[in-house]
Parts: sequence; C-alpha cells; structure tokens
Amino acid sequence: MAIYVIDDHPLMREAIVMLLRRVRPGTELIELSQLSELEPAIAKGSAPELFCLDLKLPDTLGLSGVRLVCNQFPDVPLAVISATPASDMEEWCREAGADVYIEKSAGAAEIVNALRLMLQGDSEMGGLEDITRLSKRQKQLLIMLDEGLSNREIAERLGISEHTVKVHLWRLFRRLGVKSRTQTLHYARMNGLLGS
Repeated sequence: MAIYVIDDHPLMREAIVMLLRRVRPGTELIELSQLSELEPAIAKGSAPELFCLDLKLPDTLGLSGVRLVCNQFPDVPLAVISATPASDMEEWCREAGADVYIEKSAGAAEIVNALRLMLQGDSEMGGLEDITRLSKRQKQLLIMLDEGLSNREIAERLGISEHTVKVHLWRLFRRLGVKSRTQTLHYARMNGLLGS
C-alpha cells in the first residue's frame, strides 16, 4: 500500500511527504507532479491507500481532478490539500467525492492531525454487527450534529481544529455508510443512536 501525493509545486509536495513520514513512518510515499502520472505509477507501483491531491495541476484544474480520482478509485480516501480557501471550494470538492479538504495555510500540526486520522486503521470501523458501537468522539459528534452546530462551533466546544472536526466527521460518515450530516442524523434517529 502506498500514499500518493499529487502536487506540482516541489516544495509543497516535499512538505506533505515530510509530514506523512511523521504520521506513518515506513509507508511507501509516491510523489507526482501531475494527474496524468497517476495511472502509470499505480500500474508499476503499490496499490493506493490514500491520495493527497492539489486542485491546481498542469493537466487538470479544480474539480475535474477530484472527480477523475474518485471515479477511478472510489474506495480510496482522497484528501484535497489546496491553497484555495475552504470557503470557496470545500463544499464543491466534497460533492465531487473528496473525503477531506485541507487548506495549505493550515499549520503543520493541523495537517498532521487530519492526515493521521484519515490513516488510522479501520480497527474502529467494524462490520455491520458492531456498527452501533461508536467511539466516544463519534457519539459526541452525533449529539453536536443533532444540536445543529457548525464545524467551527464543534471545534470550539471540543478544543480541536476545524480540520480535525472534518476528519472525525469523515470517519463517522464512513462508519455509518452515509455521505452527509443529514444522512448521518437520519441514520442515527432510525437506529436509536441519539437515545440515552
């Protein structure tokens, strides 16, 4: 398994790789400068475990790259790491299939936290028989989603960054097999996860 970092800016690509080495020492990290290099790299390399994708590449721009990766590899998590403010593109990227949106302006600690959470093994994500056994953090998130709190409000209440909240939500969505806050709350109500 390998992590593919796709960014045309060498310094940024190297920085992301350096952070990933901290998060997952010994993992194969494959650096690419454009999206057209992805398929040949996977064909002669390792299966992807995670994609870290910049939105602006020489051979693609914006959501087209996100859609391409998500269509070709629907089961592989995708983190968009972009200089574009989240307020401008995050929602569009999520709708196109990205799992997490991380601003390049975030501090190293925030980026490391978000990537670490994405790479945590699926040990806490069991099969259907224990899908209702949520972690303490996931139960907290459900309650706060039910209260209608925004990511920023959740981050403030929990004393964590918004990026970390987004990754926790992504893991909760994966755990429940849903794609949005609305679907999460519907699932939680239908399965008694919001009861005492």
